[in-house]
Amino acid sequence: MLKISYNKLWKLLIDRNMNKQDLKNIAKVSSASIAKLGKGENITTDVLLKICTALECDISDIMEIIMEDK
Repeated sequence: MLKISYNKLWKLLIDRNMNKQDLKNIAKVSSASIAKLGKGENITTDVLLKICTALECDISDIMEIIMEDK
């Protein structure tokens, strides 16, 4: 089974000395979207693009597809 992981995003925030609240503010996304990211839930491409634009990075810098054991 395939699953999306946002671990790369959290690592990027740490590397840039940022937290989730900072991300919410600079990317202009909702608290609900940040919460979904934190839970590894699906999120719209609109939100992902806002994050990439705010962080000046590529989509592959903030997420990856991983194989999940059954």
